[in-house]
Amino acid sequence: MSLNLKKISLAISLAVTTVSSYAQMQTLKESAQKAILTNPEVQAKWHSFQSTSSGRDAAFGAYLPNVTLSADAGRDNRDNRLGKSELNRSATTLSLNQMIYDGFLTSNQVKQLDHLKRVRFFELQDTSESIVLEVVRAYADVARFRKLVSLAEDNYVRHRAVFEQIQAKSKAGVSRRVDLEQISGRLALAEANLVTETSNLHDVSARFQRLVGVMPSKELESLSGLSKGMPSSIVEGLNVAFTNHPALLASIDNIDSVNSGLNSRRSAYQPRLDFKARAERGNNIDFVTGRTNNNSAEFVMSWNLFNGGSDKARVQEAADQLNLARDLRDKTCRDIRQTLAIAYNDTRKLTDQLNFLDQHQLSIEKARDAYRQQFDIGQRSLLDLLDTENELYQAKRTFSNAEIDLFLAYARTQAGMGKLYSALGLNRRDDDTGLLKNSEISPNAAAANCPIEAPEIYVINKAQLDQRAIEGVTVQELSKPTTQAIAQPSQAEVAVPAAKMPEQNKDHVINSRSSILNSLKAWREAWVSMNPDAYFNFYSAKYTSRESWKIARRARLMSAQKITLDLSDIKFTMQDNKHATTSFQQDYHSSSYQDTLQKTLHWEEIKGKWQIVNETVSGPNAKQW
Repeated sequence: MSLNLKKISLAISLAVTTVSSYAQMQTLKESAQKAILTNPEVQAKWHSFQSTSSGRDAAFGAYLPNVTLSADAGRDNRDNRLGKSELNRSATTLSLNQMIYDGFLTSNQVKQLDHLKRVRFFELQDTSESIVLEVVRAYADVARFRKLVSLAEDNYVRHRAVFEQIQAKSKAGVSRRVDLEQISGRLALAEANLVTETSNLHDVSARFQRLVGVMPSKELESLSGLSKGMPSSIVEGLNVAFTNHPALLASIDNIDSVNSGLNSRRSAYQPRLDFKARAERGNNIDFVTGRTNNNSAEFVMSWNLFNGGSDKARVQEAADQLNLARDLRDKTCRDIRQTLAIAYNDTRKLTDQLNFLDQHQLSIEKARDAYRQQFDIGQRSLLDLLDTENELYQAKRTFSNAEIDLFLAYARTQAGMGKLYSALGLNRRDDDTGLLKNSEISPNAAAANCPIEAPEIYVINKAQLDQRAIEGVTVQELSKPTTQAIAQPSQAEVAVPAAKMPEQNKDHVINSRSSILNSLKAWREAWVSMNPDAYFNFYSAKYTSRESWKIARRARLMSAQKITLDLSDIKFTMQDNKHATTSFQQDYHSSSYQDTLQKTLHWEEIKGKWQIVNETVSGPNAKQW
């Protein structure tokens, strides 16, 4: 009975241990480290590196003497004009051969294998960097598709809820049959999207298992940390890559290895000098009856004068291999430059995109909620609601993909500089002899055919694009055949139709409107960025001379941790050549306060610059300063 209890207790403890280890959070560093230690590709490169050490030691052995001991015994028969003789022979020979000069064959072979050892080591590093990058991709993709599966499930639930609602209405006879068909089709699409995302999750999990050797756990570490150590410019990143990237270092050392091989081939043109010593002891040697002791010591020189042109052909072969190695170095350099330039640009592009994509999904979610409420009271059609649901799903999906893509762009940039290994804090197998630390590699070795330069990053001139948009809208408004007041008339003035306005006045209105709307945009940006000095610069000196106003505004700006400010329904009115107004709805949100009100800014052109001379507000929470 006690034995059974012990077995049950052991089984329970093993099960708990297995479950707890499976439920433990799996970090990116642990996954990458496990892949490096167990991945077959990395192991193959490691053993290739180890084998070059033995090859180098074998070549170095040619510096040392060759000592050979031989023994033989047999029976010799001889029949010639001197008669017949038959003897039992035995002998023992000890010989020594020491190379004195071989045309630098051995020294060049040792140098060649020293460089080849470094080549194999850098190839090991490059393969490790590549596998780590693949692990990062697989880890991030697992996190990506788990998020996308969750979004697809939410999307399916929302469509299913609408389907149940429409089906109930259809059965009650208060909804059209076509609405049920429409939501049935959208529901089928939502289910198909869910199946697709689950299939993608299965595939990336299988890829993760191939690289790491285990399945991804249920809990994964949040993706962060790779943005540290990023270069401030692409030129700085290329400088780091050309100094540290293992693939480029391997290609440069490969040139030195092939060059040493070329020099070893040229040693065939040189004479060879060896010292040889030999001691022989035996009986009946060379049909000399009795005991024989032979000793010899000599210097032997040999010089190959002609061997059919084989040496010349081998030298030419090595020279062609040297040119090939240089071409491969240039190709490697250009590949690294392209990969790093694209990855670095992706980090900047995706950083900017995330802000817009976040705003997009938030705006669409607000619109979806509003459409849902309007649909419930019959003010929106089913098609409107379904379109916003689909657009919201795609917006959230795009934002999630962009977040993962940004993390991968950082990883690709680190790998492009040859620093992904260190960025993750992984432990690397290193050479114990210290030979690799003496490598003399010039970081500018490939600069001639692969200069440190990259395509210029295109910077969007949003101010110019906004100006074009404003001018286009203004021209369209002024070209309308209807009468439009562009100035607020006094009691004695009458609004002049836009079509009859003098051309010079039209140009002044267009230019003034463009300048004021640009100032309004900059005024908002100064407020959002919590820059009081830039904010006050938009107001006239007379307005900002009120210390109570400045103190209150500065206090509110500096106390807000984050400000969101939306301006909508903007209306521009030109009162005269020196005065104009802008009216709009202002939605203000900060960590401690929020309100929505109508605001009017009164502008005056002072010394060629449009400035705010007064502002009025209206609304339930409006406070006039």
